[in-house]
Amino acid sequence: MIHLRAPLSAQIIEWSVKPGDVVQAGTLLVVLESMKMEHEVRAEMAMQVQSLHFAVGESVATGEVLASGLPLPTHAIASDRQVDAGVQEGLQGPEQRADLQRLRDRLALTEDAARPEAVARRRALGLRTARENIAALCDEGSFLEYGALAVAAQRSRRSEEDLIANTPADGMVTGIGSVNGSLFGEARARTVVMAYDATVLAGTQGMRNHQKTDRLLNIALAQRLPVVLFAEGGGGRPGDTDMPIVAGLHVGTFAAMARLSGQVPVVGIAAGRCFAGNAALLGCSDVIIATRSSNIGMGGPAMVEGGGLGRFQPEEIGPSQVQHANGVIDLLVEDEAQAVVAARHYLSFFQGPVNGWQAPDVSRLRGVVPENRLRVYDSLLAVEGTVDAGSLLVLRAGFGAGVHTALARIEGRPVGVLANNPMQLGGAIDADAADKAARFLQLCNAHGLPVVSFVDTPGFMVGPEAEAKAQVRHVSRLFVVAAHLRVPVCAVILRKGYGLGAMGMTAGGFHAPVFTVAWPTGEFGAMGLEGAVRLGYRKELEALPPGPEREALFQRLLAQQVANGAAVQMATTLEIDAVIDPAQTRQWIARGLPGARVTEGPASRFIDTW
Repeated sequence: MIHLRAPLSAQIIEWSVKPGDVVQAGTLLVVLESMKMEHEVRAEMAMQVQSLHFAVGESVATGEVLASGLPLPTHAIASDRQVDAGVQEGLQGPEQRADLQRLRDRLALTEDAARPEAVARRRALGLRTARENIAALCDEGSFLEYGALAVAAQRSRRSEEDLIANTPADGMVTGIGSVNGSLFGEARARTVVMAYDATVLAGTQGMRNHQKTDRLLNIALAQRLPVVLFAEGGGGRPGDTDMPIVAGLHVGTFAAMARLSGQVPVVGIAAGRCFAGNAALLGCSDVIIATRSSNIGMGGPAMVEGGGLGRFQPEEIGPSQVQHANGVIDLLVEDEAQAVVAARHYLSFFQGPVNGWQAPDVSRLRGVVPENRLRVYDSLLAVEGTVDAGSLLVLRAGFGAGVHTALARIEGRPVGVLANNPMQLGGAIDADAADKAARFLQLCNAHGLPVVSFVDTPGFMVGPEAEAKAQVRHVSRLFVVAAHLRVPVCAVILRKGYGLGAMGMTAGGFHAPVFTVAWPTGEFGAMGLEGAVRLGYRKELEALPPGPEREALFQRLLAQQVANGAAVQMATTLEIDAVIDPAQTRQWIARGLPGARVTEGPASRFIDTW
């Protein structure tokens, strides 16, 4: 005999069998109620019910016998009596549950397929939807969306159906996905992704999407996750009426975004029109990637006109060519597809080393610097000839042309790269170049990237025009930032290493880097050699009349200075560590960096937005 006992003290509210019934294991026998909750009791084996010991409505104590029966072999149960209604429902599976179907139907309304007209408008503009951009950025199937069911806070003025149909996710798709997971694994690939949906209320910032943004930004800070923001649309939304606010200036979104600076990599992507609040969040990013068709501005046409500043078309405010030249845009790309590729590439430098890499033909470095010491050349050729093939990512190319800043890899290890540009002011460092280089050093310092500096500069830019641009303050940023670096620096002097400018490019002085080496073309002096001759030998030169004789003396004195300041001479006095074959540059860096450690201690508190 089998005795079915009560698993808890409860009241019987329903019997599903009667004496004589034959049931299989798992069949629902009785439903008990305790503390307002129903508990099912099922048969533990195949059996024939003999007796029920309590009636519906009676109370039972834990362990009391509820029913008794005779055990039966499974094959003895008739097929027409072996499954009751409860088991039948269970065998149908969860796919057919009504509550699950309701959820699926509701989530389907948040997808692009539910809004064909909105998608068509994006296509007409040559743009992708927010969800398409996220799908392209994240590894397939990895994105976990937060807050998908949100709608605009406008229930007091719009119907539920209207809000669901026209304000999906309150215009902001947020979540966590994997970026470059196949290269770095799930742990390093996790990334917070947020995308404003410009098809929902023009990409304005509503109260719900502020809440969603704050939620993800807090997770990013707590979990130390990179952030990618697709910014498109306007600023605050005046139409949200469900919350008693006047101006909404108490929201914490902008402070939360700014708080990430220096803590985690932050990437901003702009396509289309990005104004006001969207632009403010974009401006907090470490790097801004923007399409050629983008417009970025702290105020759109309505705000400009409202300020009495005139009427303008959106395309007239902050076009990409302006924002690239003035340094707002770090990476200018053709379209959103390229923007996503660039974002994945950029993030990879902060996700760790890679095992698969291809070395360049280092022998080509020997011909980068012309034998004619006055001939300009492209110093990026020196960088490309040193770093892993295909790894170079040049940043802020439209601004501060006197210095190149880039991310790259050497034998799979991520590094930051600085390089003077002899094709711009002869490599002299002006205010824009100094700002660009100093902020780049902050970026590398915050995220632990070693820096390789390729030096060819006659020094800081001088003269009345330069000083009118606050040159003293701007160029001194290089020294202040370098003095607080916790990452190692390697310096390679390609040609000119003159004065304070060369010191600024080498973390404050030639002995500050892990090593400072020079190519045979290197030449050194406390200032430009031509200027040193004219200044130091003014009396001798002025003693001769202007003409061939004075010029001949000048050239003889200059040749002497060039010989005295040659790389080999510098190495004999130990002011630099070595003179190397250019083809050995990659080897020096690859061997020098593994032994160089990031100094213990906190990173810089933040990265300047400028």
